[in-house]
Amino acid sequence: MKLAVSDGWRLPEWVEPLAAFLPDWGTPPALPPLSALWTLTWLLLGAWLLFLALKTLNVRLTRLLTRHMPSFWTDVVLENNILNRTMVVFPVLLINRGLPVIPQLPINFVDGLQRLTLATLAVIAARVIGAVVDAGHDIYQRYPIAEGRPIKGYVQVFKLVLYIAAGLMALAALANQSPWFFISGLGAMTAIILLIFRDTILSFVAGVQLVNNDLVRVGDWIEMPQFNADGDVVDIALNVVRVQNWDRTITVIPTHKFLEHAFKNWRNMFETGGRRIKRTLAIDMASVRFLTSEEISRFRRFLLLHDYIVAKEEDIATWNEANCPGDRTDVVANTRHLTNLGTLRAYILEYLRRNPYIDQESTVMVRQMEPGSQGVGLQIYVFCRETAWVKYEGIQSDIFDHILAIVPEFSLRIFQEPTGADFGKSWPGDHRG
Repeated sequence: MKLAVSDGWRLPEWVEPLAAFLPDWGTPPALPPLSALWTLTWLLLGAWLLFLALKTLNVRLTRLLTRHMPSFWTDVVLENNILNRTMVVFPVLLINRGLPVIPQLPINFVDGLQRLTLATLAVIAARVIGAVVDAGHDIYQRYPIAEGRPIKGYVQVFKLVLYIAAGLMALAALANQSPWFFISGLGAMTAIILLIFRDTILSFVAGVQLVNNDLVRVGDWIEMPQFNADGDVVDIALNVVRVQNWDRTITVIPTHKFLEHAFKNWRNMFETGGRRIKRTLAIDMASVRFLTSEEISRFRRFLLLHDYIVAKEEDIATWNEANCPGDRTDVVANTRHLTNLGTLRAYILEYLRRNPYIDQESTVMVRQMEPGSQGVGLQIYVFCRETAWVKYEGIQSDIFDHILAIVPEFSLRIFQEPTGADFGKSWPGDHRG
């Protein structure tokens, strides 16, 4: 039915060009006779009875599925209402096929109702297929492969395309037009469609990259400072990735941002079974000096230093004998000597090598850092065998508790900024009460 122009009234000029593109809906249907309406009522009642019968059959099918399918498969099928949605197809199909059989129904009336049922069938079919896809995704999630290959983004894209296609089919059925009539119209709106679905398209492409390159999985610990994200990935969807931070807050990050910004993934740390300990002790440079013979004798009794002291004494004696004349050995600058800082370094290194919680196959190093305004740093660089956060922190704390307590044994001091308590101390030569 085209827009008509009645006597004395015309369409506005800006509407007339648009009216040429509207579909022909036909003439308005006439009211059917009473007998035909009664037959139509019986048809609708029959469709309702068929729906009730199918619901009864649905219960029996559910029992059958429970017996012959894995338990969680049955739960997934029931949770997604696949059978319930499928049963609705047959009553609607009965109405669609029964309408032309009813006598005395105007052709336009039958045609209009058939268009409505076809549109309904398109929507129902999309819901059934969507439920099947959701069920398949839920079953996929139960298997280990889902951890490394999440497909939620693909499922959401498929459902989006499915519902758009169902909408076009329903609209085409109501307008009695080919779906290509509307698809061709969408082609002219490509720019607008791309603008509306810009983030969705970018996120889909990013999701493909993340999954195919195995960059992020559900359960990975990631850090993304740009979005204040530091925690476990709990969901990877089409448009967003949800991260549960350590304070139990949730950070929602657009999927396409993972290709625009750098992020840190700690997964490899857990897979290799070694978590790095990297911490620096600041040593007061004023406390660094050569060891006396009494201190060397005392350190020789340390189990962790005995071999080091013996080897160093032999090496130093050999060097001094070869490079320093006998009459010059009394000058400290002419000979080599053991230092308290070097001996502390050797002690810490041996202590770490004998620690059962340190991975000896990875790097075990104690290195001296560049001296600065806060002293000279001793950096401990090792890998802990425990990757769980609580155990890791406990082991790291035990190591540095011991190191901080042993430092004074080497006549060294840990550098720290002075506090009010330091200014209140009585220093040698200070006669203040």
